[in-house]
Amino acid sequence: MMEKVRVGIVGTSWWADTMYLPSLAGTREAIITSCCGRNEERAQKLAKLWNIPKVYTDWKTMLNEEPLDALIITTPNDTHGPITLAALEKGLHVLCEKPLALDYAEARSMVEAAKKHQAITMVPFTYSFLPMTQKIKGLLNEGYLGENYHLNFRYNANYGRSPEYSWRFNQKRAGSGSLGDIGSHFIYLSVWFFGAVTHVSAELCTFIERPDIDPSGQPYVRADDFSIIVLTFSNGAKGVIQATTVAHEPTPWGQTHYLDLHGSKGTLRGWTDWEKTYKLLGAKAEEKQFKEIEIPELMPDGQQSGDIQKMYKETFRKRGQMTGEFIEAVASGKTCRPNFEDGAEIQRILDAALLSSQEGRKVEIKEIN
Repeated sequence: MMEKVRVGIVGTSWWADTMYLPSLAGTREAIITSCCGRNEERAQKLAKLWNIPKVYTDWKTMLNEEPLDALIITTPNDTHGPITLAALEKGLHVLCEKPLALDYAEARSMVEAAKKHQAITMVPFTYSFLPMTQKIKGLLNEGYLGENYHLNFRYNANYGRSPEYSWRFNQKRAGSGSLGDIGSHFIYLSVWFFGAVTHVSAELCTFIERPDIDPSGQPYVRADDFSIIVLTFSNGAKGVIQATTVAHEPTPWGQTHYLDLHGSKGTLRGWTDWEKTYKLLGAKAEEKQFKEIEIPELMPDGQQSGDIQKMYKETFRKRGQMTGEFIEAVASGKTCRPNFEDGAEIQRILDAALLSSQEGRKVEIKEIN
């Protein structure tokens, strides 16, 4: 049992600033000892803002010099594997951003290394921690849908509409575009709700014309900015997941989410625009109309009703949600979810979707090994 967990963070983007550092600051067991970013000026600003004692510009130097218990990795996807494996060799516990790796083989190597070093791990599929999805999971566990028939999830976002270069649409750096960046969130939810996937069909598309070369002058393969996949679950249920980064969404965060789940005993329907609507409806098979299902507050001192954006932020900035849960697991020696095993299984589905789109056929998940 650790009284305090010494934490370092690699990656100094806006996501580190808005998600992880506020969460760590609100977690009693965490001591943020160091941060690392390639842009020293930005890293120094972040360190000053969050009172972080040490700043590094090279993660290898940080791991060699800094006494740490845990590491948070929030960097581009092509760096996840190397940083994680090095951290595990140092005996650290690791939270690594999704998607876990560039492909399933790399993800499995990370899983095996974590097992070897008995590390506590997490892959932060954020939407599984929110009140609506927690409520849906509880209703499914209670048998609300009966036999699961099918689900349809849509993640609409607009950040890919710009024609400028972004590593998120560079196949070599990202592994996949919209599919891995945002689709992975809803793929994880689908597996969490309906169980293991056996077959995958997918179409991945690129609508926006981007530069033919990256900032270093090298040509690159452009990754998808729209994806749609059909999943077959082990019980025969089906799932359709659409993820787009090129939707015009005139909402504060440029996103809308839609979740439909159907079964023998009823239907659940959730959606949000992250401004005015955060709603879950349900109808049992014998009912003629939908009824709104109350979404309980999961924390007594946070997640204010009626303020959707504040609810989202406080879910992750209050102790016990995602990052805090990871730190508490490290401190207590307990496990937490989603872990590297979960992240690797989602990576397997991503690889199957890429193969399906490339070859124009349904892919059995067993083909990805």
